[in-house]
Amino acid sequence: MAKVKMSKKSTKIDMTAMCDVAFLLLSFFVMTSTAKIPEPLPVDTPASTRETKLPDTDLATITVGDKKVFFGITGQDLRREALGNIAEKYSVTFTEEETKRFSLIDGFGVPVGNLKQLIALKGDERNKPGVQPGIPYDSLDNQLREWVLAARLAAKDAHQTELKIAIKGDAKEEYPTIKKVIDILQQQKVNKFFLVTGLRSDDF
Repeated sequence: MAKVKMSKKSTKIDMTAMCDVAFLLLSFFVMTSTAKIPEPLPVDTPASTRETKLPDTDLATITVGDKKVFFGITGQDLRREALGNIAEKYSVTFTEEETKRFSLIDGFGVPVGNLKQLIALKGDERNKPGVQPGIPYDSLDNQLREWVLAARLAAKDAHQTELKIAIKGDAKEEYPTIKKVIDILQQQKVNKFFLVTGLRSDDF
Protein backbone atom coordinates (compact mmCIF):
# COMPACT_ATOMS: atom_id res chain seq x y z
CA MET A 1 0.00 0.00 0.00
CA ALA A 2 1.33 3.40 -0.92
CA LYS A 3 2.11 5.83 1.93
CA VAL A 4 0.03 8.95 2.15
CA LYS A 5 2.21 12.01 1.96
CA MET A 6 1.34 14.77 4.40
CA SER A 7 1.51 18.24 3.00
CA LYS A 8 4.17 20.36 4.68
CA LYS A 9 2.99 23.59 6.22
CA SER A 10 5.16 26.61 6.74
CA THR A 11 6.30 27.19 10.37
CA LYS A 12 7.01 30.85 9.75
CA ILE A 13 5.24 33.19 12.19
CA ASP A 14 4.39 36.74 11.30
CA MET A 15 6.03 38.89 13.99
CA THR A 16 4.85 42.23 12.64
CA ALA A 17 2.07 42.68 15.17
CA MET A 18 4.35 41.76 18.10
CA CYS A 19 7.02 44.22 16.94
CA ASP A 20 4.38 46.95 16.74
CA VAL A 21 3.23 46.23 20.29
CA ALA A 22 6.80 46.16 21.61
CA PHE A 23 7.59 49.47 19.91
CA LEU A 24 4.43 51.08 21.31
CA LEU A 25 5.29 49.91 24.83
CA LEU A 26 8.85 51.17 24.50
CA SER A 27 7.62 54.54 23.24
CA PHE A 28 5.13 54.78 26.11
CA PHE A 29 7.75 54.15 28.82
CA VAL A 30 10.26 56.54 27.24
CA MET A 31 7.75 59.37 26.98
CA THR A 32 6.19 58.93 30.44
CA SER A 33 9.34 58.32 32.49
CA THR A 34 11.14 61.17 34.21
CA ALA A 35 14.90 61.44 34.43
CA LYS A 36 16.48 61.62 37.87
CA ILE A 37 17.73 65.13 38.53
CA PRO A 38 21.33 65.31 39.79
CA GLU A 39 21.46 66.42 43.42
CA PRO A 40 24.13 68.78 44.77
CA LEU A 41 24.08 66.83 48.07
CA PRO A 42 23.26 63.11 47.58
CA VAL A 43 22.03 61.51 50.80
CA ASP A 44 21.16 57.95 51.80
CA THR A 45 17.71 58.33 53.35
CA PRO A 46 16.60 56.01 56.18
CA ALA A 47 14.33 53.10 55.27
CA SER A 48 10.60 53.06 55.96
CA THR A 49 7.53 51.00 55.07
CA ARG A 50 5.28 54.06 54.81
CA GLU A 51 4.29 55.15 51.30
CA THR A 52 3.20 58.80 51.12
CA LYS A 53 3.85 60.74 47.93
CA LEU A 54 5.30 64.22 48.28
CA PRO A 55 3.30 67.08 46.75
CA ASP A 56 4.32 68.12 43.24
CA THR A 57 3.81 71.83 43.85
CA ASP A 58 4.29 74.39 46.63
CA LEU A 59 6.97 72.28 48.28
CA ALA A 60 10.33 73.22 49.78
CA THR A 61 12.88 70.49 50.54
CA ILE A 62 15.61 70.85 53.16
CA THR A 63 18.39 68.32 52.53
CA VAL A 64 20.71 67.54 55.44
CA GLY A 65 23.92 65.55 55.18
CA ASP A 66 27.49 65.71 56.52
CA LYS A 67 26.38 68.64 58.75
CA LYS A 68 25.53 70.63 55.60
CA VAL A 69 22.11 71.99 54.72
CA PHE A 70 20.76 72.50 51.19
CA PHE A 71 17.48 74.08 50.15
CA GLY A 72 15.23 73.50 47.17
CA ILE A 73 11.87 74.86 45.99
CA THR A 74 9.49 73.37 43.41
CA GLY A 75 8.29 75.71 40.67
CA GLN A 76 10.17 78.37 38.77
CA ASP A 77 7.75 81.11 39.81
CA LEU A 78 8.25 80.36 43.51
CA ARG A 79 12.03 80.36 43.08
CA ARG A 80 11.86 83.78 41.43
CA GLU A 81 9.68 85.17 44.22
CA ALA A 82 11.85 83.66 46.96
CA LEU A 83 15.02 85.06 45.38
CA GLY A 84 13.40 88.48 45.24
CA ASN A 85 12.55 88.27 48.94
CA ILE A 86 16.11 87.24 49.80
CA ALA A 87 17.54 90.02 47.63
CA GLU A 88 15.45 92.54 49.54
CA LYS A 89 16.42 91.07 52.91
CA TYR A 90 20.18 91.11 52.23
CA SER A 91 20.24 94.17 49.94
CA VAL A 92 21.59 92.20 46.98
CA THR A 93 20.67 92.98 43.37
CA PHE A 94 20.15 90.18 40.86
CA THR A 95 19.81 90.81 37.14
CA GLU A 96 16.90 89.39 35.15
CA GLU A 97 19.29 86.84 33.60
CA GLU A 98 20.54 85.76 37.04
CA THR A 99 16.96 85.46 38.29
CA LYS A 100 16.04 83.35 35.28
CA ARG A 101 19.05 81.06 35.77
CA PHE A 102 18.27 80.69 39.47
CA SER A 103 14.68 79.70 38.68
CA LEU A 104 16.09 76.63 36.88
CA ILE A 105 18.11 75.43 39.89
CA ASP A 106 16.29 72.71 41.85
CA GLY A 107 18.45 72.84 44.96
CA PHE A 108 21.44 74.77 46.27
CA GLY A 109 23.64 75.10 49.32
CA VAL A 110 25.68 78.30 49.45
CA PRO A 111 25.59 81.49 51.54
CA VAL A 112 23.78 84.44 49.95
CA GLY A 113 27.14 86.14 49.35
CA ASN A 114 28.20 83.26 47.05
CA LEU A 115 24.88 82.94 45.25
CA LYS A 116 25.89 85.00 42.20
CA GLN A 117 28.96 82.82 41.63
CA LEU A 118 26.83 79.67 41.90
CA ILE A 119 24.27 80.99 39.44
CA ALA A 120 27.03 81.76 36.93
CA LEU A 121 28.25 78.13 36.93
CA LYS A 122 26.95 75.45 34.57
CA GLY A 123 24.76 72.69 35.93
CA ASP A 124 27.45 70.00 36.02
CA GLU A 125 29.92 72.39 37.65
CA ARG A 126 27.46 73.30 40.43
CA ASN A 127 27.09 69.68 41.52
CA LYS A 128 30.81 68.94 41.80
CA PRO A 129 31.91 67.96 45.34
CA GLY A 130 33.14 70.88 47.41
CA VAL A 131 31.58 73.61 45.25
CA GLN A 132 28.63 74.18 47.60
CA PRO A 133 29.54 74.34 51.31
CA GLY A 134 25.93 74.47 52.51
CA ILE A 135 23.59 77.19 53.75
CA PRO A 136 24.52 78.74 57.13
CA TYR A 137 22.01 77.76 59.82
CA ASP A 138 23.64 78.67 63.12
CA SER A 139 22.32 81.30 65.51
CA LEU A 140 24.74 84.03 64.38
CA ASP A 141 24.04 83.67 60.65
CA ASN A 142 20.80 81.77 60.19
CA GLN A 143 20.29 82.08 56.44
CA LEU A 144 18.26 78.86 56.30
CA ARG A 145 15.58 80.56 58.41
CA GLU A 146 15.46 83.44 55.94
CA TRP A 147 15.16 81.08 52.94
CA VAL A 148 12.29 79.19 54.58
CA LEU A 149 10.52 82.46 55.35
CA ALA A 150 11.16 83.80 51.82
CA ALA A 151 9.77 80.64 50.24
CA ARG A 152 6.69 80.66 52.49
CA LEU A 153 5.96 84.27 51.58
CA ALA A 154 6.46 83.43 47.89
CA ALA A 155 3.88 80.62 48.09
CA LYS A 156 1.35 82.90 49.75
CA ASP A 157 1.91 85.75 47.29
CA ALA A 158 1.98 83.62 44.13
CA HIS A 159 -0.48 80.82 44.92
CA GLN A 160 -2.31 81.99 48.06
CA THR A 161 -1.39 78.74 49.81
CA GLU A 162 0.77 77.53 52.67
CA LEU A 163 4.12 76.11 51.61
CA LYS A 164 4.68 72.44 52.40
CA ILE A 165 8.13 71.54 53.73
CA ALA A 166 10.02 68.25 53.55
CA ILE A 167 13.20 67.29 55.40
CA LYS A 168 15.47 64.87 53.56
CA GLY A 169 18.18 63.73 55.95
CA ASP A 170 21.01 61.27 55.56
CA ALA A 171 20.48 58.07 57.57
CA LYS A 172 23.91 58.54 59.19
CA GLU A 173 23.45 62.21 60.02
CA GLU A 174 23.77 63.12 63.70
CA TYR A 175 20.56 64.11 65.48
CA PRO A 176 21.68 67.62 66.63
CA THR A 177 21.88 68.82 63.01
CA ILE A 178 18.35 67.59 62.25
CA LYS A 179 17.11 69.12 65.52
CA LYS A 180 18.48 72.54 64.55
CA VAL A 181 16.56 72.36 61.27
CA ILE A 182 13.35 71.34 63.07
CA ASP A 183 13.86 74.14 65.60
CA ILE A 184 14.13 76.67 62.75
CA LEU A 185 10.79 75.45 61.39
CA GLN A 186 9.11 75.51 64.80
CA GLN A 187 10.31 79.07 65.39
CA GLN A 188 8.13 79.97 62.39
CA LYS A 189 5.27 77.84 63.82
CA VAL A 190 5.77 75.17 61.13
CA ASN A 191 4.98 72.01 63.09
CA LYS A 192 3.85 69.80 60.21
CA PHE A 193 6.40 68.66 57.65
CA PHE A 194 7.34 65.61 55.60
CA LEU A 195 10.28 63.33 56.43
CA VAL A 196 11.69 61.81 53.23
CA THR A 197 12.63 58.13 53.56
CA GLY A 198 13.51 55.23 51.31
CA LEU A 199 11.18 52.26 50.82
CA ARG A 200 11.88 48.93 52.49
CA SER A 201 9.90 45.73 52.86
CA ASP A 202 7.94 44.85 56.01
CA ASP A 203 10.30 41.97 56.88
CA PHE A 204 13.47 44.09 56.47
